[in-house]
Amino acid sequence: MNDNSMPLSPEIESRARLSHGTSAAAIYAMVRESLRVRQGNGGVLLDVGCGAGALRESIGKVFDRYVGVDAVRYDGFPLGAEFIHADLDQSRIPLADAFADVVAAVEVIEHLENPRGFMRELVRLAKSGGWVMVSTPNQLSLLSLLTLIVRHRFSAFQDVHYPAHRTALLEIDLRRISHECGLEDVSILFSHQGRVVLTPWHYPGTLVRCLPRALSDNVLLIGRKPGP
Repeated sequence: MNDNSMPLSPEIESRARLSHGTSAAAIYAMVRESLRVRQGNGGVLLDVGCGAGALRESIGKVFDRYVGVDAVRYDGFPLGAEFIHADLDQSRIPLADAFADVVAAVEVIEHLENPRGFMRELVRLAKSGGWVMVSTPNQLSLLSLLTLIVRHRFSAFQDVHYPAHRTALLEIDLRRISHECGLEDVSILFSHQGRVVLTPWHYPGTLVRCLPRALSDNVLLIGRKPGP
């Protein structure tokens, strides 16, 4: 299986490209650390909304198989990696149930119209006992809350981010959706990187680790699909 599905419409590709196919290094580090303490070597990693495949490069050779899914195949997608075109708002991803040991959606869910339907699809694709992980902008950070007060919008959902960013989810929303989907052993992690309000600078790492919810720009939910 290597890019065996049909390309999608130009409108969908255009909106997908607004994300530039990549995320901050701190986000990939958050994902990598969460997997390090939960998942051994081997198995299948399904990267939904994979962009240019930076997650594969960040994690390295921990998994035997990497499969990326996105609306557009970006330049720089790893040679030899498997890729599937899919409209994540409309399409059932053309893979069998219980396909992967880990199903990851890194900075994807905020781009979509139906976060609950998307999470159900991620859970469908995970093996029993496998992990589902979803990251998104942290709406409870100091930066985001102050932006909401001043501009009546969350920091990552201002006009400049639309229509790429469509759905703002709070930490409690992620927890509720994971519960509705039956995930167990659910944890919330933070990126430990955050921009100082009204500046281009970031808080010192030691300070962010003391106040991760308030000072991290991104949040990650990881949960396990029930299994034997």
